[in-house]
Amino acid sequence: MSDGTASWVSASARQDGGSRPTVLFAMPAELHSRVFDANRLRAIAERADVLGVVQEFDSAAAREALARTDVLITGWDAPLLDTEVLDRAPRLRAVLHAGGTVKHHLTSEVWSRGIVVSSAVEANSVPVAQFAVAMILLAGKRVLPIAERYRRERTGFDVEESFPGMGNVDKRVGIVGASRIGRRVIELLAPFGYEIVVFDPYLDPSEAEALGVRGVELEELIATSDIVSIHAPSLPETRHMIDARLIGLLAPGATLINTARGELVDQDALIARILRGDLFAILDVTTPWVLDEDNPLYAHENVMLTPHIAGSLGTELRGLADVVIAELDRYRAGEPLRHPVRVEELARTA
Repeated sequence: MSDGTASWVSASARQDGGSRPTVLFAMPAELHSRVFDANRLRAIAERADVLGVVQEFDSAAAREALARTDVLITGWDAPLLDTEVLDRAPRLRAVLHAGGTVKHHLTSEVWSRGIVVSSAVEANSVPVAQFAVAMILLAGKRVLPIAERYRRERTGFDVEESFPGMGNVDKRVGIVGASRIGRRVIELLAPFGYEIVVFDPYLDPSEAEALGVRGVELEELIATSDIVSIHAPSLPETRHMIDARLIGLLAPGATLINTARGELVDQDALIARILRGDLFAILDVTTPWVLDEDNPLYAHENVMLTPHIAGSLGTELRGLADVVIAELDRYRAGEPLRHPVRVEELARTA
């Protein structure tokens, strides 16, 4: 356990032998300090006896803390909670994850032992959806390529002649994946008057109607949308779901936005289409995460690259902590968690 965290714990933990739950953080110390600021740490200390922060479960200190833990608060890059570790945590009753997916650090044995699991994926979806909506609006107006040309030429030009079809009226937006993020994007786009179509094999017509959208097949969505925004999970079956054939179906002047995962798109095929000059792309994710420095996507005027900034960063990370604190309150009150993760959902989630 980190010395800084341990000193804070000794000053904050109750010493009266009360019945409050014991809490252990399991995440990198650097992430812990970014997600849980002093106010939020204080809020947790008011609700539970905090044992500290561990980055692994093998040391003597970690083993001793784990044996006393009722609630484990995890984050990105948390250590694996497998059968061997669970055997050392006889009191563990809840895992509250201050992040999105739990697939990388929880095994099915967690649920088998009756331990409840919660995720802050809902909070993490907010900045991603906001980023996607901002990019959709900018894409319709052709703001990014216009700004790049203006920066380069430093003289006036006829933007309507140079960028025919610019504007956000009479535009169709295609949402690939009615995930939490995809649904939030749909909700945020509602005031802007777009026609919205969605592809998701798990979305039934009644759900689509409730969302105010129309469900279509992926081929139709790709071929008929002015802007395509990807929000599908990264699974073996979704690798290159936007393949060379579908990339070829994108209409001239269309924009492809990807804030999900780079492997969902055949990147070589996308680059080839970009180099033709008739497609725009806004890519927050690529394969690999950081492209080779000579990759043509960096320099092409029809492309905007960002280094995976759509998800929770900076002050947005505190929203993850707020979800954990609220879930801790529900756990202490014996209430169902608001954001439960069910083991049967893992196979089709990111």
